[in-house]
Amino acid sequence: MNFLFRYLPFVAAMALVVVTSNILVQFPMQGSLGGLALADILTWGAFTYPFAFLVTDLANRRYGPAVARRIVFVGFMLAVVTSIVAPPLLFKAGWIEFETHADRLVRIAAASGAAFLTAQLLDVTVFNWLRRQSWWRAPIFGTLAGSIFDTAIFFTIAFSAAFAFVGPGDAFALEPAPLLGMFSVETMRWLSWALGDLSVKLLIAVFALIPYRLIAARWMRPAVAA
Repeated sequence: MNFLFRYLPFVAAMALVVVTSNILVQFPMQGSLGGLALADILTWGAFTYPFAFLVTDLANRRYGPAVARRIVFVGFMLAVVTSIVAPPLLFKAGWIEFETHADRLVRIAAASGAAFLTAQLLDVTVFNWLRRQSWWRAPIFGTLAGSIFDTAIFFTIAFSAAFAFVGPGDAFALEPAPLLGMFSVETMRWLSWALGDLSVKLLIAVFALIPYRLIAARWMRPAVAA
């Protein structure tokens, strides 16, 4: 409890990002970009979730890796809980059209929790390795490494046939379709979803350097030794 109060801004920010992302991931992004139908590969959650890395990196910069890992564990618990709770609540409220069965929710929650925990802890580790180098190296390389692992782990566990033992799959995700909905090469739909999601994560990683620099620059020095 003392931890929650002492580091409340970071806990609150992580909670906001995780809860918001688990709600927005239920809503496909409408519109098109050239010949690319955005709803086929992206949800609005793809634009908010990457900011979890920003929260982790700022906590690491300010208080060091031990505190950053605690922030990550708070996010991990919220990621699992909201992955299970959010879809049924949104369905009952009439905000989404399709109901997700309980056993499918368990598989999604397992994928979300495993991806979040692995990716964020990797981010903490990489950030700590590079924290004494140029100001941008630690956050950008930590976030890039975490984003790649996050995408690979989540989509593989949530949708691939190899993880059918975790819970029921999504037949639509496993159907072959043109890559990203626009190329002649056909792949399983979940691979296009993963590529779209990763592309947004990488773009957000670069953009997030701006708020990272502005916030971190206000701290004359870290609150704990690096």
